[in-house]
Amino acid sequence: MSGFPGHEVITALVSGRYADPFSFLGMHITSEGLVIRALLPDASAVTLIESKTGRKITELNCEDARGFFSVLLSRRKKPFRYQLAVTWHEHTYTIEDPYRFGPLLQDIDSWLLAEGTHLRPYERLGAHPDVLDEVEGMRFAVWAPNAQRVSVVGQFNFWDGRRHPMRQRRENGIWELFLPAVTVGQLYKYEIIDCNGETRLKADPYAFEAQMRPETASVTRGIPAIADADPGRNAANERHQPISIYEVHLGSWRRHVENNYWLSYGELARQLVDYVKYMGFTHLELLPINEHPFDGSWGYQPLGIYAPTRRFGTPEDFRLFIDAAHQAGINVLLDWVPGHFPGDEFGLTKFDGTSLYEYADPREGLHQDWNTLIYNYGRNEVRNYLAGNALFWLERYGIDGLRVDAVASMIYRDYSRPAGQWVPNHYGGNENLEAIAFLRYTNHTVGTQRDGAITVAEESTSFSGVTAPPDSGGLGFHYKWNMGWMNDTLRYMQLDPVHRKYHHHQMTFSMVYAYSENFVLPLSHDEVVHGKQSILNRMPGDVWQKFANLRAYYGFMWGHPGKKLLFMGNEFAQWKEWNHDVSLDWHLLDDADNMHSGVQRLVRDLNQCYRQHSPLYELDYRYDGFEWLVADDAENSVFAFLRRDSQGNEMIIVSNFTPVPRLGYRIGIPTAGRWREVLNTDSQYYNGSNMGNSGELHSEQVPSHHREHSLLLTVPPLATIFLAREA
Repeated sequence: MSGFPGHEVITALVSGRYADPFSFLGMHITSEGLVIRALLPDASAVTLIESKTGRKITELNCEDARGFFSVLLSRRKKPFRYQLAVTWHEHTYTIEDPYRFGPLLQDIDSWLLAEGTHLRPYERLGAHPDVLDEVEGMRFAVWAPNAQRVSVVGQFNFWDGRRHPMRQRRENGIWELFLPAVTVGQLYKYEIIDCNGETRLKADPYAFEAQMRPETASVTRGIPAIADADPGRNAANERHQPISIYEVHLGSWRRHVENNYWLSYGELARQLVDYVKYMGFTHLELLPINEHPFDGSWGYQPLGIYAPTRRFGTPEDFRLFIDAAHQAGINVLLDWVPGHFPGDEFGLTKFDGTSLYEYADPREGLHQDWNTLIYNYGRNEVRNYLAGNALFWLERYGIDGLRVDAVASMIYRDYSRPAGQWVPNHYGGNENLEAIAFLRYTNHTVGTQRDGAITVAEESTSFSGVTAPPDSGGLGFHYKWNMGWMNDTLRYMQLDPVHRKYHHHQMTFSMVYAYSENFVLPLSHDEVVHGKQSILNRMPGDVWQKFANLRAYYGFMWGHPGKKLLFMGNEFAQWKEWNHDVSLDWHLLDDADNMHSGVQRLVRDLNQCYRQHSPLYELDYRYDGFEWLVADDAENSVFAFLRRDSQGNEMIIVSNFTPVPRLGYRIGIPTAGRWREVLNTDSQYYNGSNMGNSGELHSEQVPSHHREHSLLLTVPPLATIFLAREA
């Protein structure tokens, strides 16, 4: 009879090795009538029910004891909606048959996904609650073009890959299935028989939630609602605004004292957000919160890039945390890692038996430094997966910007590789042209789809045009970390003051290239790990001098052109290196009048001063916003420069990096006027020696530094002062 498959087909279906289940399972029109087939392992009886009337039509025949049932309705020619009443272990359940539903992906989605230009691939791939033909359930879709068979397995089917094999869309390699009655909050994975016939159990690359490590399943979850863009937050990201970023690792900012356990997203929404607001930072930057298996990676080896980590709560909790920051007037940046991923078996590696997400050649696909895998940016679907993820966080969680990790490792094929261990591009060069195209595409997508959102590059080389528009040959980032400034100034500050005069240029060199990119000045997590010591402990001298050096350095940093970034713990001068397994040393602030409290007060006042005085930020990226007043006094290790805004308002910043007070120190200035000391890092309020310039300062018509007018100052030891010109 043509309505029934042969024994070999049943065997393939039952063994989970039939690649086209929809061609046999479900309802089909034949020349002899309608045939209904179902694969229901362990069922003892199956009854066909007409959905419209609820009437029992007939029993299905058990064609194979392994759970294959079928029936031929010879008198019916027109398909109808039906259900199956299935008896398992003496209990009967009425179910919808997944194999009666048609294809899920629309033609336009298939085309865009294959082309790699689908702006929101996360709306089609992954698991999504849906209603089809008035039936509630979950639709699943996963890209595995070289797999022999893919099944959805989970709590709802006993993790049995025989029960729910998926439909393959041969035009784009996507497998799809709608499972009735599957609800939000259930565990699932994809069971894949790969191109080599091996069975692999994979988490969903597009899952919106994942299990708490060390468990590795995905969790069914609805896609978050779109978060409205806010004009005020958009404006706060602009180049002419003050941007002061507090960089945080959520797992170690603060922990519960009694058990060293993490704070939840809800607790962080209260404690962390209140603290960031109190300290005057404009932005909160989170080390990667994408789901990751290994705590010690700090999130930089993510596997669930569409899922906020469950370590601190649910996706809904994370969304409330972001909302709390926004309500407090704080923009949120997310550290984003499109450069590599770990090789855990449940993740992306050899996803369908081939190097699907990663480059196949280890000279291209293996990060030797981190023992991780490098995304294949030349593959449309991989670029789409990553670029879509960037938009996902901005659009669905209201993230205000992305800091893109390790850009240099992406754009150079020979990054950290000796000769002979890397593959040149097709022009013979060392640039990864596919990665560069991906970054341009992603930045273009962010710029056109999410008004006001920004991207920030951690790029450690002299690659030209990181913050230039893609259409003019740039990468299209809004800002770039100034790693050169960070390295030069930290090397200078670590020197004994007696030797600093021989390295004076390390504090001035950054202005040679300051306008080549839109820079952020970073003192990040990377500067307080791996034996580098804390920033405070890298300062020379006795305890008093260490703190004075640090305060002077922070003053110089906040006065210097460029947006600011400070890693947690640096704002109160933690002694120890950062340890991701424990809380910051908040006990150092138990005494409100100690040196640590003084540094904390200084950082708070620096932020307030910075935000209140537009010369310190408005023209960060324009030549007319900065002018050296004293750049060559290496003998005294004194630096002085002027900051200016578009209205002509001015501020002078003077730093003395020796422990010797400079009394009667004359500085030439462009125009005559009255000045007021608005901040002094040597103030007793910050536990300094309290030298400075009280009251008004009046310029004198005494030539100095090639200028007709000058100021006579007291420049405190190891200190930075800010002078504002009075109207």
